Amino acid sequence: MESKSLALENDRDIAVARGLVRKIASDLGFRLIDQTRLATVASELARNVIKYAGSGRLIAQPTESASGRAGLRLIFEDKGPGISNIGNAMRDGFTTGGGLGKGLPGSRRLVDEFNIESEIGQGTRVTIVRWK
Repeated sequence: MESKSLALENDRDIAVARGLVRKIASDLGFRLIDQTRLATVASELARNVIKYAGSGRLIAQPTESASGRAGLRLIFEDKGPGISNIGNAMRDGFTTGGGLGKGLPGSRRLVDEFNIESEIGQGTRVTIVRWK
């Protein structure tokens, strides 16, 4: 299975991202609970791209560990304002957008690997992996 890329430009794209990720996870044989976790993370991170950067993209990459374990890597990237303090952004309850501050830390708890790279004025890239 090859990588898929999806432009994230408006609220409709959040639902499209959620459905795409769920379908890929299903095709890879993930259990329903893990399909739901991945779709939830995709929804949250796609929403962040649109809310804070205006637009960006999702890259979904089926992957395999060195031991042959199947997984799904999702990359959310944008050219937005960047995150000034990643440590704060990863704390439960911290928000700059008026929400509950559960999005990034909640997403981290639903996946096996979670990485944020961000540069002020250049954008942000969040990469997550869930192993089957």
